[in-house]
Amino acid sequence: MKKKRPTLQDIADRVGATKMTVSRALRDPTTVSEGLCERIFAAAEQVGYIPNRAPDLLSRATSHSIGVLVPSLTNQVFADVLVGIEEVTEPLGYHLMLSHYGYSQELEERSLASLLSYNVDGVILSDSLHTARTCRMLETAGIPTVEIMDSLTPPLHQAVGFDNVRAGYDMISEMVRRGRRHIVYLAVRLDERTRQREQGYRQAMEEHGLQPITLQRSQRSSYSVGAALLDEILAEHPETDGIFCTNDDVAVGAYFECLRRGIRVPKQMAIAGFHGHDVGQVMSPRLASVITPRQAIGHRAASELLNRIHGNAMGEAVIDLGYTVEPGMTL
Repeated sequence: MKKKRPTLQDIADRVGATKMTVSRALRDPTTVSEGLCERIFAAAEQVGYIPNRAPDLLSRATSHSIGVLVPSLTNQVFADVLVGIEEVTEPLGYHLMLSHYGYSQELEERSLASLLSYNVDGVILSDSLHTARTCRMLETAGIPTVEIMDSLTPPLHQAVGFDNVRAGYDMISEMVRRGRRHIVYLAVRLDERTRQREQGYRQAMEEHGLQPITLQRSQRSSYSVGAALLDEILAEHPETDGIFCTNDDVAVGAYFECLRRGIRVPKQMAIAGFHGHDVGQVMSPRLASVITPRQAIGHRAASELLNRIHGNAMGEAVIDLGYTVEPGMTL
């Protein structure tokens, strides 16, 4: 059941102002004194105030809408997740309210506030680390949440995903088994899942007495980033005989740069990606990758969320749907 959310009057009572003054301050802080404005915003933060953009009736009823927060609208990973979510929500008449946050916790916080203002019945979150205010808002809203793509970080309520650390470990172990000794990890975006894969990479390398080396880029993953990182590898680490990429598009970009430079794959350079995107699985040679069940994750997350929205008890707190290491033809 949704909780009774804090109101403007609750904030007004805390700061000793009128409801109208509080409303005016939240809309335009320049209309009230600086000291009062600071007290109003502090009180709103403390109570987890969420603006209400829907009629008051909806704040006490189900809206038949689900909020979905994704870090990217261009990444195939989350396009596949959305297909899985809609397989469940569409037949049951639930509307998806979609927002993206560019891998920024602060933007996720603002996007969530907007979604909650429309009184969504539940939220699917694509990350497992959040700001303190995001957590307070979800607690205030009192609606079910499911976090996806990570089965390691303890969830707010429930998580559906896979073990990114183990997946990275298993792929590197396979590359080492095939004779690779100088494997570089290409980390792009630097979100929590990228860091987990790096943890698995480092564990496997160190267990085999090998030196882990990570090259990083903060921008979104892309073919061009993969090509640029290969240039950096060849310039700074010419002994490299294997590359493990945090996403398949980075791996494909590195592969095409190898072709351009006449570097034979896999004889001279092994390349592995992550997620098993279509482009990597249909190219020749087929890209080695960790195949992740994105559509199944979306389907299960939506099923678990709607089960709780309908008043049923929560199932397992963490649901691990696993992954497959596909060696392809590039190892």
